[in-house]
Amino acid sequence: MNAVDHTPIYSLTPFTLLDYPDKTACIIWFAGCNMRCSYCYNPEIVTSKGKLSFEEVAVFLRKRINLIDGVVLSGGECTSNKDLPQFARTIKKIGMNIKLDTNGSNPKMIQQLIDEQLIDYIALDFKATNQKFNIITNSKLVSRFEKTLDLLLDSQFKFEVRTTVHENLLSKKDIDEMIAFLIKKGYQGSYFLQQFVNNTPTIGNLGYSRNSLQQSDFSDSKIKVFVRN
Repeated sequence: MNAVDHTPIYSLTPFTLLDYPDKTACIIWFAGCNMRCSYCYNPEIVTSKGKLSFEEVAVFLRKRINLIDGVVLSGGECTSNKDLPQFARTIKKIGMNIKLDTNGSNPKMIQQLIDEQLIDYIALDFKATNQKFNIITNSKLVSRFEKTLDLLLDSQFKFEVRTTVHENLLSKKDIDEMIAFLIKKGYQGSYFLQQFVNNTPTIGNLGYSRNSLQQSDFSDSKIKVFVRN
């Protein structure tokens, strides 16, 4: 096991009321990612090595018993770490719920976590249309994302879908196409459009985005579309 495996965690956020629906939680940020999304707000997490071990984070969580309800596993891409299931087992033994933030690139790992009942909720990033996926993410992982979406739908697991929108990357036509794709797949949950946060360092050094999205522009009877500023 190399040094990165010993310290897979970049940092942690001790408390949040925003990142886990209806839960008080902390956020654990995994170092590294298999995508290089141009709008990514966490370039230092994606490209840097970890600083904390699973054991150090577990010590922190035990001190948070009765103070928080859950843990958000984020990054980076946490499912890229082969030891994630064991870490999730530790969190479950501590007695906390787990939300997983993922780009959907590791369906095998996600299937294992669901089968072993190691996670309680997933936020699945829907990066782009099939035509733009490779360009925006600098990866060729769209088929893995679709496989993850299919397994979540088949298992009836509780999850949400979200997309970060910069006007130079995704148009309203693109988003309409993505909504149509979700409807065709049979998704009937919440779809969150996250407006790009200006004046924030990103992997692609993106410029200003007007953030002109309106929730009413994307209303659909089968999917609840929400715009997050």
